[in-house]
Amino acid sequence: MNPAIEAHQAFHRGTAPIFELLTPEQLRQLSHLQAEPALADRVQELAEKANEGELTTSETAEYEAYIEANNLLAILQAEARFRLTRAGA
Repeated sequence: MNPAIEAHQAFHRGTAPIFELLTPEQLRQLSHLQAEPALADRVQELAEKANEGELTTSETAEYEAYIEANNLLAILQAEARFRLTRAGA
């Protein structure tokens, strides 16, 4: 079997218990979740400083944490959308 497909299936199996706790409405809310404007502004500010090579050590750590959180949210949202589509909701 294709390693990418196996990883995808493993992710679904690993996250199934979490997503089974959520109602279709909660899955919809998760799939549309966005950062509050102040947070989005801060991330944009840090991104601009990063592109200019002007981040301090603490700003680098903060920016990397936001990136990590955003990646997690994107994965959770993709899974929520997948489950909604599969359920026909």
